[in-house]
Amino acid sequence: MLQFEITPVTPFQQNSCLIWCSDTMEGICTDPGGDLELIIDKIKATQMTLKKIVLTHGHLDHVGGALSLSKTFQVPIIGPHKDDDFWLQILPQQAAMLQLKEVATFAPDQWLEEASVITVGNLTLDVLHCPGHTPGHVVLVNHEAKLVLAGDVLFKGSIGRTDFPKGDMETLLNSIQNKLFTLGDDYQVIPGHGPTTTIGHEKATNPFVVDFTKG
Repeated sequence: MLQFEITPVTPFQQNSCLIWCSDTMEGICTDPGGDLELIIDKIKATQMTLKKIVLTHGHLDHVGGALSLSKTFQVPIIGPHKDDDFWLQILPQQAAMLQLKEVATFAPDQWLEEASVITVGNLTLDVLHCPGHTPGHVVLVNHEAKLVLAGDVLFKGSIGRTDFPKGDMETLLNSIQNKLFTLGDDYQVIPGHGPTTTIGHEKATNPFVVDFTKG
């Protein structure tokens, strides 16, 4: 059975998630953007064994602690899609712009693509390539638990920004419509920031997507 716990980190309150299999107690950490002491404390409290770090995209608030956490637990970094490599290569510039502690550039141990599959314990996470917020953004879906790790693609009542380099509003809206909104209405969504929601709620009420659909 899938278990999860959300830990908001960094001044941007980015939702880093621990996802683990209750049968094997093996799990992953998604988007460890910073505040690693909080994440490590949660790992210890859950008694899970961290096996992988998974990144949805290359923005600093989602990846800032990935390299350090990887070295601490000796686990690989997986994702995002290779189209976000340029974001990982300008991490020092991102840190300077946001007035945060400098972070070294890195490359993941494995890039993710559309239809990639991440396994941990008895769990399977399907990968959807959902560009728009960034060109290499990915979303993770566990169909058994009906859980979506949406990163900065879809929020409760909002969507990801597209005013960053290589962002594109129409591409983002198409990713939401053609990838996320094909899932069941009862799928729970953990966004990159803010409260959880459901696919059905966003289909019915999200003003950015509803207006796009009507247009």
